[in-house]
Amino acid sequence: MEQFSFIACMPDRPGALHRAVEIITRHEGNITRIQYDRRIDRNTVFFEVKCVPGAYGEIMEELEKIGYLQTSLQPVAFLKFHIYLPNRPGALFKFLDHLTSAGPNITFLDFDDRGQHPERLVVSLNIENTELIDTLLNVLKSRYRLEIVEYDTTGEKLDDTVFYLRFAQKLRTFIGDAEDVFLMRFLQDINHIAQELSNLGKDPKEVFESILKVGETLNRTSGEGFYADVQRVTIRDGLELFCFQLPCGGNIYLFDTPGERVMIDAGYGIYFQDVVNLLQYYGLGDLTRLKRIYITHADADHCGAAGYFPAPSFLNRETLKVARETSRAYGSTHQECILEEVYTKMINLFSRFNPPENFELFPDLPASGEGIEMRGAFPVIARFSVGGLEFEALQGLGGHMHGEVLYLCPEEGLLFPEDTLINFRSLSPERTEYNVLADYLMTSVNVDSKLAREERNALISLISELNEALAGKEQKCVVCCGHGAISVLENGKFIEFGSSERYVAGKCIK
Repeated sequence: MEQFSFIACMPDRPGALHRAVEIITRHEGNITRIQYDRRIDRNTVFFEVKCVPGAYGEIMEELEKIGYLQTSLQPVAFLKFHIYLPNRPGALFKFLDHLTSAGPNITFLDFDDRGQHPERLVVSLNIENTELIDTLLNVLKSRYRLEIVEYDTTGEKLDDTVFYLRFAQKLRTFIGDAEDVFLMRFLQDINHIAQELSNLGKDPKEVFESILKVGETLNRTSGEGFYADVQRVTIRDGLELFCFQLPCGGNIYLFDTPGERVMIDAGYGIYFQDVVNLLQYYGLGDLTRLKRIYITHADADHCGAAGYFPAPSFLNRETLKVARETSRAYGSTHQECILEEVYTKMINLFSRFNPPENFELFPDLPASGEGIEMRGAFPVIARFSVGGLEFEALQGLGGHMHGEVLYLCPEEGLLFPEDTLINFRSLSPERTEYNVLADYLMTSVNVDSKLAREERNALISLISELNEALAGKEQKCVVCCGHGAISVLENGKFIEFGSSERYVAGKCIK
């Protein structure tokens, strides 16, 4: 028995679904998932079925024979026009004869001989075979007075009688000209998210809108729409730390030293060229001087561009596994969560995920647990130097993501806690709005919320210890959050450290 999935597009009439299920049952298929919601699309049903491969082929053949199998997601055009019919018996019938030959779906008709336009018929059509549109219009123009009101091939004007086709057309703007087979499989996954969240009481239309908003925001804020908020911190003579808050997702940190440049996290893949332009603006564009990238965790907004940079990435073995899996929940207590799995596929696709292929792994912790050096609640798994600063790589507890690594320079009190600690008050409204989408679509961005709280508390304790140790230097621990501004902890709250400037369109605005 193997698992198969397919999309059925069936007529909206009594017994249609029963007929499809009868075919599956007759071939001894076991339906493991079915999703149909008239509020979304009254003709489309999603199936997942377990059966032997031969039976699956027979099921597909029978469904296709009766016209129930969705085999492609060809673009559908919307056409609205006014046509003036003679006021005599049979005029509408003859007009509809011409329409039927082109095979459109009529979505709207409006005519009243006592209205302001007694001869005008308003017609709206959804046309799957767009090659027939010109032929249809030429036939109609030769017989009737005709005025084109709207013609759209983007999917924006289609109504919900073809919701999934319209949705697929919008997806193509984010993922390019994907094959129909791939797009239909992706649509299956997205429908699974909608099904899960609907069962949790969320509006399925809002789910689909949120998914599109993720792709739209990433595309809109790359290229000409790219911007970044930038902080520069002089650590000591000849050593400067840059924090680049990208439009969406996590921060990129870069150490500029006389001998090399070192990066912590790499941002979304979709921003790679924008980040290169940004680095060039700040005199950091020579990528041959970028010698190392240290990855905190496997989310696309932190390691998704690492594979585009020439420098090797340093990361945990478990982080590498998560990056290569189809779910960001891999290795956690929620490993089987469908929301995490589908969101990972979606965000990796939308953001052009390119994890590191050139990498070095931190040493594994001994299975026995003996001889492990600890920094507070966190095991020390490696040490490295940047511009004379000694750093510790600390194994995270796995609250936000399995395999996460934190970076700490005890001497200077520099802490990179990835997404476990964030100065939320420093996030712009646009970034907050984008970040909320992931929380909505997965119900939580942490793979283990209880562990994430414990981890935050452990880091706050560690920061307090570092502040005490640095008090003699009149310094505080500088927290380089995964999102938001570089900050310091004062009276239990994160306060932005220093000032920032905004980079946009190749220049900076103070």
